[in-house]
Amino acid sequence: MNITITFRHMDGTEAVKRYAHEKVAKLQKYLRQAMTAQVTLSIEGIDHIAEVRISSGSAHFQGRESSEDFYASIDLVHDKLLSQVRAAKGAAVAKRHGGVSAGEFAAELESSQPEQE
Repeated sequence: MNITITFRHMDGTEAVKRYAHEKVAKLQKYLRQAMTAQVTLSIEGIDHIAEVRISSGSAHFQGRESSEDFYASIDLVHDKLLSQVRAAKGAAVAKRHGGVSAGEFAAELESSQPEQE
């Protein structure tokens, strides 16, 4: 797991950095492969913006949230990414459980073809 935290247009504090790292690291338990995350924290006017991009194998997730507090922005983007990761995991599980296995497909194909002599 590799998490990079960048502060844009500001000097970051260790407390915000640690909080963002902990929140993003919690998403690893829902992913099958090791993740790489880029977290960018910035200020535009009075808005505190948290942007997160996550790559795990072939899966990519990203979220951007803004509020008047960095902690709230990090929480909001964490919730957004969590729903994306859970939806992707649910789709992958449904795909495996709902599909026909290769053996069943071959048996159906053989039974549907008329025999030739």
